[in-house]
Order: sequence, then structure tokens, then C-alpha cells
Amino acid sequence: MPSLPPDDGPNRIRADQWHLVTLNTGEANKVSQGEGVIVAIPDTGVYPHPDLEGNLLRGIDLTSEGWGGDGQGDQNSHGTGMAGLIAAHGQEGVRGARGVAPKAKILPIRSSTTDNQSSPDNLGRAITYAVSSGAGVISISSAGGSSPALRSAIREALFANVVVVAAAGNRPADTEVGYPASEDGVLAVGGVDKSGVHAPVSVTGPEIDVVAPAVDIYSTSIDGKYRKGTGTSDATAIVAGAAALIRSKYPYLPAREVAHRLTATAVDKGPPGRDDEYGYGVIDLVAALTADVPPLGFESVSAPAGAGSTTKTGAQPGGGSDGATARGLATLGVIVAAGVGWAVIARRRRRGDDPPPRISR
Repeated sequence: MPSLPPDDGPNRIRADQWHLVTLNTGEANKVSQGEGVIVAIPDTGVYPHPDLEGNLLRGIDLTSEGWGGDGQGDQNSHGTGMAGLIAAHGQEGVRGARGVAPKAKILPIRSSTTDNQSSPDNLGRAITYAVSSGAGVISISSAGGSSPALRSAIREALFANVVVVAAAGNRPADTEVGYPASEDGVLAVGGVDKSGVHAPVSVTGPEIDVVAPAVDIYSTSIDGKYRKGTGTSDATAIVAGAAALIRSKYPYLPAREVAHRLTATAVDKGPPGRDDEYGYGVIDLVAALTADVPPLGFESVSAPAGAGSTTKTGAQPGGGSDGATARGLATLGVIVAAGVGWAVIARRRRRGDDPPPRISR
């Protein structure tokens, strides 16, 4: 596949990151940049890209390949791409890629092999490691089957007050929301395209909570280069970055309330209220950081009266089994161009005491 020219890549990549403008990250970063938050990424590892310098922690390699013991190695680019979407800070001026939370720290956990394959049990081990290492957010850009060990690890993470964000899945390989996105308490992420409508690649289902940009998403890659990807993987990393912004701005806010801020301030799409394509809507970073959002269980509007969307206008027109022996998990980015407390967090289906989502105008 063609690569972005090595000399030209850092100069042009920021202009190609259309999702930054759509989500109004510039305004959001005036409020929060993710300081003090660790985001764990169980994936193919993370290459120490220049755009991530200073933000990449030492992690672990849990694969049988075992060539990158601290997680700072990636021969696929998927994990590096997800890290860039969350916490890349770019280079001088507007060179290089930028993430949603450019001052967050990335904990790289190599749980998938070079061919993007993993097992539910291995992902479970990665989640346990993330919790023990102090992660405030876990970004899981993969979907598939579950196992007792994985289910236990997910629930332990939720009990430990960690925000768990997971990809819904990609069509045509996936036909329903995969695990762990289908688990109650996990923030399940679908995708939209550049016009703000449902991305055909994104799986739909009653478990979808929010959506984010998922088509032609540019980010960091291996060997200091850049990549372009399409899939709910990318949308998930973007939402994980949003969660990091909230955790940084509101460090004492419980994980369930962090997720609530994202769903309650999302810009409603499709039929009014939650639906299977958009969940509660497209994430709105500025509103999630600044709106007056009542806690869960209170009947109230989710933003001040008269508050319009802070998401740019261009984004606003109008899978797995639960068995113990399930298929492995596959990461969910379709690379278009490479090189370049559990008990209280219920699945956020619409209830009578839920604040209504914000309606796009």
C-alpha cells in the first residue's frame, strides 16, 4: 500500500485529520487536555512515534511472540494508530498528528499479535494489568467472543472505577455488537462518516451508547509514519480520548458519571432519543466538559437551556457470543493506507429517569 511521503507526512497530516475540526477539539483542549490520566490500550503494541514522545509509558507484552516486552513495539500499526488518536501531541507548529487528549499518558499493552488476533483470555489479562497499573480509561478497539476470564476482568475494571470503552464491531465481518462492547457498563461505540451520518462499516444494535468519526481517520503509524483507517476502532479511540478529557477536568467524578456526561451531552441523530445506529448520538466534547449535567437518576435536561451543539455543523445532517469457548477477538480498524462500580453502571438504555439527549438543530 502507498505511504505518505516521509518528509511530507508530518506537514500534511493535521489538515487530513478532519475529525479534529468536526469535534471542535481546539475549544475542548482549552478546557482539558487529559493531564494526569492514563489510558490503557490493549492492542498490537504502540510504536514510540515522535508525535507520542513523552506520553508513552512502559507497558507489557502478553503475546506468545514476546518481542516487545514493554509494549513499545508494533509491527502492525493498529495499536500505534489508536494511541495517536487518543494522545498524540504533534510536533512544532501544526506538524504531525494530534490526539483528542494530547497530555494524557498511554499504557501500551500488547495483547494482539501482528496479524491483529487475540483471545478473550489474553484480553482479560491485559485488562487486569491495566487496572493494576492505574489506568483511568481502557480503550478496547476490538470485538469478538467472551470467556469467563474476560467477563470477570471487565467487571473487575468497572468495580475499580475505570472507564471501559469498546468498539461495537465492523461490517461485514461482524453482524451484531461484539464483546466486550455488549457488556453492561462498557461504553459501546459506533461510527459516523464525514457528513455525520451512520457509517456503513459500523455494526448497529441496542447496546450502542455513542458514536464518533470512523471513516478516513488519520493517525500515527509505525516507523514514524502515518496511517489512514476506517472502522469502529478509530471511533473507540476518539471516545476514549474524550473520556480522558473528562477524567482530567473532573478527577473525582465516578466512571459511570464520566460515561453519563458523554451520553447525556451527545448530539442526537436519527429518531429522537436513543436508537440502534447512533445510540444517544455523536459525542460533543465541549458540552461534555462544560454542560451542567445532573447526576444519574435525576430528571433534568442535560445542558443549559438554549445551549446549541458545539460540534461543527459539518457533522450534523438532519460482535460476539457470550460463551466460554468463543472465537478470538480481532482489532477493528480497516486500514486504508498504512505507513503513513459494575453494580451501579447499567447499560444506558432509555429509562424514565434519564435526562433527554441534546437534539441537533
